[in-house]
Amino acid sequence: MTDQRSITIRPGGPDDASSVLRLLDSATAWLVEQGRTDQWGTTPASTDPRRIDQAAAWAGGGGLHLAEIDGTAVGALVVGAATEYVPPPTEPELYVNLLVTDRAYAGRGVGARLLAHAAELARERGVGLLRVDCFRSPDRALVRFYEGCGFTATDPFTVERPGRAPWPGQVLARRIG
Repeated sequence: MTDQRSITIRPGGPDDASSVLRLLDSATAWLVEQGRTDQWGTTPASTDPRRIDQAAAWAGGGGLHLAEIDGTAVGALVVGAATEYVPPPTEPELYVNLLVTDRAYAGRGVGARLLAHAAELARERGVGLLRVDCFRSPDRALVRFYEGCGFTATDPFTVERPGRAPWPGQVLARRIG
């Protein structure tokens, strides 16, 4: 495991959209290899106009943070307002809109370090609640990852997708002291 102190976090900007797409492509390819196509499908983000626009919006929106090891982007975090498909917050919060890591760096604590950074951002902003949503697979693997990072599962939800199977999701919350 990489010493998390060797992972640097920097703010992202418009020039980082390609890094976000590369990270999404890496994660999608890994999910396909694992037979887990329910989460993000099989199409690379870098070839999907909707995902390209989304990455550009994230990169230019002020909420992107990149994790780097030796100058290479190995993870991305986007924070901001909750997405429209989850229950609205009942108090001020910071919402994790994206957490993705390069699968070549799996097991090195990149995702956990980015979530710790999100908690630091919430604390700096005087916000006591950090929320995230994720794919709720039958084995709850991603839910368990977030629980291992101090989050508690709160609201399950389902996103209906015309012409495709519904997408089961889980909201998780972490109190920031």
